[in-house]
Amino acid sequence: MGDLSTTTISVFQSLVRRATVQGQGGLLTGQDPATYNATDPLRLWIIQLGIIIIMAQLLGLILGRIKQPRVIAEILGGILLGPTAFGRIPGFTNHIFPASSIPYLSLTANIGLCLFLFIIGLEIDPTVIRRNARLSVVVSITGVLLPFAIGCGISVAIYHHFIGPSINFNYFMLFIGVSFSITAFPVLCRILSALKLLETTVGLIALSAGVANDVIGWSLLALAVAFVNSTSGLTALWTFLTCLAYTLFLLFPVKWVLLWLARKTGSTAHGPTMFYMTVVMLVLWASAFFTDIVGVNAIFGAFVAGVIVPREGGTSIAFVEKLEDMVQIIFLPLYFTISGLNTNLGLINTGTAWGFVFAIAVLDFTGKFTGCTLSSRALGFSWREATAVGSLMSCKGLVELIVLNVGLSAGILTRQVFSMFVLEALILTFMTTPLINLIYPPKYRTFGLGADITQVGSKDDNEVKSVSKDSDSIEEEAWRYRFAVVLDEFKHMPGIMALTKLVLPSTGMKSNKTSVNALRLIELSERTSTMMKSAMTETLISTDPLVGVFKMFSEQSDMPVTASLSVVSHNEWAHEVAEHAERHGSQLVLIPWIPPTLGSTAEPPEPGSPHSRGTKAEQNPFDTFFGLSSKDNFASTLRSHFIRGVFRHSKTDVALFVDLGDNAGTSGDQHVLCPFFGGADDRLALELVVQLCMNPRMSATVIRVGNKSKQPAIARPDLAVADDNAELERRASGMSSITFANTVYARPNTTHVLQSETADDLTWTRYASPTFDKDTYAELRSALSRIAFTDVSQAPVLQTLVQRAKQLRETHRRVLVVAGRSKRFHRVDVVHELKQLVEEQRCTGHELVQNTVGDVGAAFVMAVGAASGVIVVQAAGESVTEV
Repeated sequence: MGDLSTTTISVFQSLVRRATVQGQGGLLTGQDPATYNATDPLRLWIIQLGIIIIMAQLLGLILGRIKQPRVIAEILGGILLGPTAFGRIPGFTNHIFPASSIPYLSLTANIGLCLFLFIIGLEIDPTVIRRNARLSVVVSITGVLLPFAIGCGISVAIYHHFIGPSINFNYFMLFIGVSFSITAFPVLCRILSALKLLETTVGLIALSAGVANDVIGWSLLALAVAFVNSTSGLTALWTFLTCLAYTLFLLFPVKWVLLWLARKTGSTAHGPTMFYMTVVMLVLWASAFFTDIVGVNAIFGAFVAGVIVPREGGTSIAFVEKLEDMVQIIFLPLYFTISGLNTNLGLINTGTAWGFVFAIAVLDFTGKFTGCTLSSRALGFSWREATAVGSLMSCKGLVELIVLNVGLSAGILTRQVFSMFVLEALILTFMTTPLINLIYPPKYRTFGLGADITQVGSKDDNEVKSVSKDSDSIEEEAWRYRFAVVLDEFKHMPGIMALTKLVLPSTGMKSNKTSVNALRLIELSERTSTMMKSAMTETLISTDPLVGVFKMFSEQSDMPVTASLSVVSHNEWAHEVAEHAERHGSQLVLIPWIPPTLGSTAEPPEPGSPHSRGTKAEQNPFDTFFGLSSKDNFASTLRSHFIRGVFRHSKTDVALFVDLGDNAGTSGDQHVLCPFFGGADDRLALELVVQLCMNPRMSATVIRVGNKSKQPAIARPDLAVADDNAELERRASGMSSITFANTVYARPNTTHVLQSETADDLTWTRYASPTFDKDTYAELRSALSRIAFTDVSQAPVLQTLVQRAKQLRETHRRVLVVAGRSKRFHRVDVVHELKQLVEEQRCTGHELVQNTVGDVGAAFVMAVGAASGVIVVQAAGESVTEV
């Protein structure tokens, strides 16, 4: 007890002395905060960290514009902070990165490196190798052997020109061979995800070969380090065998124990618990400690610890999500800075040195490219696909940098040779993305190797329907029974389920052909966890909560559903939805949207009244002060940008459900109001209303707007409409529409207008005054009997339609509005009426709604209490552009 007391008192006294010393000086007393103090290195460490992070983030923003992986920005940032650039500023290195502070910086960087190698191990998915075992093994082995041989060959010349005889040539040759044979698997995953190659034949083979190559590369590195740290060949052999035995011990008994513990603690079902996280972290650092003390680098133990973490239930992804931000933002830039401080491109100051840099880069790329290309070609791939695989496998990045740093710390590489290889790794990694875009552009990409992508439907099913067909084919041409459903967030699930329930054909109408293809969209970011999700879609799709909820809904609704999962950047979501619908032969794309809260200075409606429903709300100044409303509106703006992208790129009919928050009576009787102005979108809306009324619980009122005899033959030019919109936007305050482009339509000519008006008349006559026989199409006749067809021509049209909707709400529990989006062929101009409605409702931020759903749909969304929900449709083939 005396020793313990003495120790406690001694520690307390040292802490008091340290606090006293720290309190004697500070910024207010004129002390330089960047001055290094061995007893308190935290101040300088924080300054170093801030400079490093800012440099990495700035370069990442710049290089991200040209779709370069973030690792290039981090490597380049470390080089610039070293003697190559900033180090040439007098006093910079001695003041910011003094030699005495490097051990603390290195300790932090090496801790981060072990965590990063643990994450790399978590990324390794053995099922990827097993699924394509023959392909991955052949490509990875040839991609290792040929570069290793070339590296050993050029190491002779490098050794004689730049390395002294004091360094063992065999060790040097081994390190050069390993650096040539390595492939940066983390960088490869990021490139595959960014270029949307993971579901292609090239992406699948490159991913599986990259996993195998990564395992082989780290094994070779462990062998090289074992040889360097041993005094004799026999000692190196014992070191390697000890490491091998330890690896097998982790891969089998320890892995089984971790899996049992994960299931026991519920970590596989609900994410890793605190206790399970603690156990895995202990295994990580114990493994790193063991491999370090037996003569192999600690990073190898961290890597193997990541490999043995269970993949069941997304446990490995959950671990990555908990660690990746700290590692990516802080630890990795620190490691790259340590590497950059050892890199001095100024040492490459002779023609011979630059010649060797060129030779190293060419031979390294040639070895990887040739080996992987020829093996892929021998396996049956086309030359274009084979060369794409070879180009992908040649990326280096972080992994080669780790190998080089291990060689530098072991004294095998000089700083000049180290700088030459760092530059070579930077060049090869930088050229991978543009080379792939050149060799393997999207038009040549194919899906295969077990990808569950099939083309649904025949050519006849995908043909554009013509309204001039005979009446006896009416049921074959109009009804839609193959749907593409978009799933992205939980808050949109009520809307998409309500829309899906509505549009499903009634029992007996094409029930054997009805299919729903759900597309789960996950945003691809720079986080490692999203990269893992993009490579593990088959596993995630069975555990994803949104997909599970929608499948349960489909079972209760007795509808067949197939689900797909796609991890792409948010800017690519619209393209992905359009491509998904086209691949699956979908006839209608279903998308939900919750519009932004529209500000108002008007008196709020009485609570509980039917007019209390809607999206307009009274402005709360505190919401604006704290940024609460702006956050919601910004999310709606991003969603609007995505929806407008789908409208623009989709070659399939699109239906947008605007969720106004009124879900009362969704399973009971409902009434539909359809304003028919004319044009392809309105014809689609009318067909959809007829299909909805196949359900006995649905009734509808279809109002044709405008009288052809009283309206001009040619609608008002779009340029005038654009001018009115511009004036409306200038006068309104609220959500700005400058950030995202607005949708405009090509100016119609006289021929197009006449064709559209003829099609409108035929469609209206077909449903409003059917001529089919009394004994045919019983279901269609029953649906039409529940639809009231009328017209309106007096102005103001929009106000009349809104008032009609409010009247219907007095007699029907739930009223839906189905409207076309385009105003291209409208016989009546409603821009001025919409402007007047905005002024009456005193709405702000209405431009976003108007640009998303069109003028008619916007009127019903902004008119409080007019509708329970709004469905806006756009027909396939309506060409739009963004300005």
